[in-house]
Amino acid sequence: MLAVDERTARELRGLARVLVRSGYADDAAISAALGEAVREDAPTADAAALVPLLIGEALLDLKEEAAGWPATTDTDRLDAVLDELEALGLVVVRYTSDHHAAKQVLLAAAEPQGLVFFTDTDVWHAVDFGMLELKLWHPDTANVAPGEPLLEDVLALLNERELPATFDEGRIEVTLNWQRRVTL
Repeated sequence: MLAVDERTARELRGLARVLVRSGYADDAAISAALGEAVREDAPTADAAALVPLLIGEALLDLKEEAAGWPATTDTDRLDAVLDELEALGLVVVRYTSDHHAAKQVLLAAAEPQGLVFFTDTDVWHAVDFGMLELKLWHPDTANVAPGEPLLEDVLALLNERELPATFDEGRIEVTLNWQRRVTL
């Protein structure tokens, strides 16, 4: 990290942290994203040498922290809720690039009951701030509105599973500790 100024080093470590802790990106995707960031933000640095270092640091920090996690984490409960929603006929799209990609999955589904999705940046926010934004749409891609049965059912399920959730400004805000066990 000698070829990188302090601010850039902090930003690159932060990116490595959220990419690794997300638990959705594989080693190749993490390496590609970090490589791009290094080439953009620290063009004089050797990306081939720096990227594995950043990933290694992030993995080591995560491994040390994970030793103290409970047997069942908030993200385990979230996965269970998302599986239940899928079993009820909702399309669930995890860690997608944007709403356009989620919409394509919804439109390709046979007789969907709705769509629940969150993006990669939603997860990164959850990693750092303990709140995941879920988007909930009707099968026709319309957002749910307060008082609608679909929204009330999803909120009830989240809250029953010890994932405090509220609807605010067109999205479900789920309070959780992002503790996903990662293997790269």
